[in-house]
Amino acid sequence: MSESTSLLSIFALGGCNEIGKNMYVLQYGDDLVIIDSGGKFPDESLMGIDLIIPDIGYLEENAAKVKALLVTHGHEDHIGGVPYLLKKLNVPVYATNFTLGLIELKLEEHKLRRETTLIPIDSNSVIEFGSIKASFFNVSHSIPDCLGIVFDTPQGTVVHTGDFKFDWTPLNNQKSDIHKMAEIGKRGVLALLSESTNAERGGFSPSESIVSSHMDEAFIKAEGKIFVSTFASNVNRVQQVVHAAMKTNRKLALLGRSMVNVVSVALERGYLNVPEGMIIDHRDIDSYHSDKVAILCTGSQGEQMAALGRLSSGQFRDVTIDPGDTVILAASPIPGNEKGVSKIIDNLYNLGAHVIYGTGSTTGMHVSGHGYQEDLKLMLTLMNPKYFIPIHGETRMLHHHRLLAESVGVETGHTFIIKNGEVVDIEDGEARQTRSVAAGDTYVDGVSVGDVGNIVLRDRRQLSEDGILVIVLTLSKAEQRLLSGPDTISRGFVYVKDSEALLRKVNNIVRDTLDDLPQGNLQWKVIKQSIMKSVGQYLFKQTKRKPMIIPIIIEI
Repeated sequence: MSESTSLLSIFALGGCNEIGKNMYVLQYGDDLVIIDSGGKFPDESLMGIDLIIPDIGYLEENAAKVKALLVTHGHEDHIGGVPYLLKKLNVPVYATNFTLGLIELKLEEHKLRRETTLIPIDSNSVIEFGSIKASFFNVSHSIPDCLGIVFDTPQGTVVHTGDFKFDWTPLNNQKSDIHKMAEIGKRGVLALLSESTNAERGGFSPSESIVSSHMDEAFIKAEGKIFVSTFASNVNRVQQVVHAAMKTNRKLALLGRSMVNVVSVALERGYLNVPEGMIIDHRDIDSYHSDKVAILCTGSQGEQMAALGRLSSGQFRDVTIDPGDTVILAASPIPGNEKGVSKIIDNLYNLGAHVIYGTGSTTGMHVSGHGYQEDLKLMLTLMNPKYFIPIHGETRMLHHHRLLAESVGVETGHTFIIKNGEVVDIEDGEARQTRSVAAGDTYVDGVSVGDVGNIVLRDRRQLSEDGILVIVLTLSKAEQRLLSGPDTISRGFVYVKDSEALLRKVNNIVRDTLDDLPQGNLQWKVIKQSIMKSVGQYLFKQTKRKPMIIPIIIEI
């Protein structure tokens, strides 16, 4: 696409009409800046997929214009796609100290650390990317070192809030810089991009500090081992667990690779205070009395292979949950994960554990890191933008955020609810949305990136639902007549011993199909398609199922 050199363009390649895989783009002429590069974990319909990242085809086509990647904070939905982006576009990465520590872990895993330029920033940094100048302000969230970004362009000022809440008593004392936000608003904001995750929830988001007393109380009451499962990146929650363990004279073990890695980064960079000798190896848990040990683990989102999932099914080596132990889920399920979390909770009860779970309002063990309606309205009031683009949320959340914006003075019609790829163009102070760029999902499956598409996923779904039927037959190469077989192999379709009559009929249909084909130099493709059609029609009529049918022809 071609743009006017004076055109300011804003769009998302991920993060609009969804929660996860955040990636936003600001472009002015030949200067293009990326904000965040996140990943999203797949639901059960995407069989075998490990991660979903944004399609960066547009960025690859405009690689010469891409100046940098700016990262607002270190959550997976904002940094999970960084290694995959850098494999295609080796651009400098700007992020805060703690966020860079988490990114470095990913780059080392992907063997990209030496080739990547990582540049630390803070709320006082000012960086110029051609005609775009970026500055920053602190925001509170559920992970340390979070920033909002201010872009000064020839068309005007654009603000990206990052993920935020207004927490006046944060555990780590990293408060939102409300005075700086007010100054930005006074200078004039042309467009505001603000997160919408909790746009449906009234009031202010509760402070992180309220969790501490509830955590302490649970530790004091517990008689056996205590297991606490939370997001590894929630360093505030980890610190609260450490404090509670100190007060009850418990040692602390860490389970789960991400928990071990994040705690290591937090300790190394000074974001976590743990008394010397408190952390023990999980293999030493049995060396202590059960009321002297606490275990901090991953798996709060119902992941079956994460630490809590394996513990709940008795499959974690060296560590067990025994009757009378206490399990605390110090996180609320992300939408879509409720089923997996419920299964783990049921398993924990079957083990005889005392389970504390639920939202912050019922247990006090978790509060959201995302602002509620009053937080969002306060941000809108401080920035007072001419145009508003709600981001980081599903469609209904974006519409709720639009209503909030209009309630505090954003002019009706000046809010753009966009889908991934839809571009808001601003020229001479006027914004419009009339065009799009390519956007979509890229699937990561093992070491393959983008190789798995809809056809492969369709086949996987068919295999999982109706199974497979393999038909092996040997043909004469000269005469193209059947020499032996067919032999039918069923996997996940029917149990052979209970379906001998059905499979005999299938074999007869294969023979009849071959007899009905015209004699001559038939291609294998024609023979296979004929067998698949005739057998498929018969099986659906008899079973109402559509197994994957694979004819294998051996020529002699």
